[in-house]
Amino acid sequence: MSIIVKKFGGTSVGDVDRIKRVARRIKLTYQEGHQVVVVVSARSGVTNELIERAKAIQKSPADREMDVLMTCGEQETIALLCMALDSLGVPAVSRTGWQAGIVTEGLHGKARIREVSGGDIRKQLRSGKVVVVAGFQGINDQGDLTTFGRGGSDLSAIAMAGALRAKNCQIFTDVEGVFTADPRIVPGACKIDAINYEEMLELASSGSKVMQTRAVEFAQKHNIPFEVRSTFSKKSGTTVKKKVKSLEDTLVSGVAIDKNQVRISITELPDRPGAAAAIFKVMSDAGVVVDMIVQNVARKGKANLTFTVPSEDAFRAEKALKEHFADGAGGKLGRSTNIAKISVVGVGMRSHSGVASTFFDALANSGINMLMISTSEIKISVAVNPDQGDDATRVAHQAFGLGK
Repeated sequence: MSIIVKKFGGTSVGDVDRIKRVARRIKLTYQEGHQVVVVVSARSGVTNELIERAKAIQKSPADREMDVLMTCGEQETIALLCMALDSLGVPAVSRTGWQAGIVTEGLHGKARIREVSGGDIRKQLRSGKVVVVAGFQGINDQGDLTTFGRGGSDLSAIAMAGALRAKNCQIFTDVEGVFTADPRIVPGACKIDAINYEEMLELASSGSKVMQTRAVEFAQKHNIPFEVRSTFSKKSGTTVKKKVKSLEDTLVSGVAIDKNQVRISITELPDRPGAAAAIFKVMSDAGVVVDMIVQNVARKGKANLTFTVPSEDAFRAEKALKEHFADGAGGKLGRSTNIAKISVVGVGMRSHSGVASTFFDALANSGINMLMISTSEIKISVAVNPDQGDDATRVAHQAFGLGK
């Protein structure tokens, strides 16, 4: 019998009724004769509630204790879903991340998977049970619980599908698949039937909330195809795989917006080799992911450096930089501001010119000023004021004819 891995996000299991609906959907697959492994997130809102409780007690809690707390949400869901399946006559057993054999390296809050043994999951499947696994979590060599960061259940599902050599991995969410833009911002956005790993990875890293970046990266590295589809619909979703047939004249596949970005400025940075490297070494040691980077031309031996980080990492980044400068390192921490990052993504950029011109002209004609620019082989990103983010997304979507 083939193994199918299904992952359900927080909105899919947001309350008791939705958990029962998910159980009914799992039962249909089980009755078709498949061996089923289900990976679930915490119920929608639970993780934020746990964070608020922690911050009410301590402004900056220890990362280890936060991981112990954060794993509670998924453990609630696996137990409730197993109860729902049992009530439908489907034998089920729950497994936490560590029981499922997900071993990580030691960094708390953003742990990286080192190995997935599967624990006793294969044995449980052979005995005829559905196995429900807590996403977002694992265990390190010291026996401490670890978590993978926001959206980490996607990574759990992809990794589990790879370890079990599953026939299919389905990521269920509250949308019908991957769209050319966020339908809530761009009403004319279209669903993409199939997309390759590269484009999906760029969209995910640029703010598309459908998939976690690291999950797509893991799938690409280990060549694990998966499908993104809706919990609330039986329509086919978007297949993500290594190669996808596309039209020769397709320049851009999608537009993404990331509103959870903070621009950090460093002023009076010494204009000498290693000064910028020291800044980013501080960010690396603090576990902060840096995205867009701009350094101005130096004047009088001093330069200004600007870069963006995820909003949730801003406090950690600023704290580390203050400590760095307090130790006598050259430079000063400037003002931090929120920005929105708009990205256009498409493999067609490799062989076509004019993408940047079309993008920038469209923004200029709409009176939208670009604060920063960064590019990759198949992506162009710009930073704009947050209050212009939605308009910039719609303008870019229209400029490349993605609503057709």
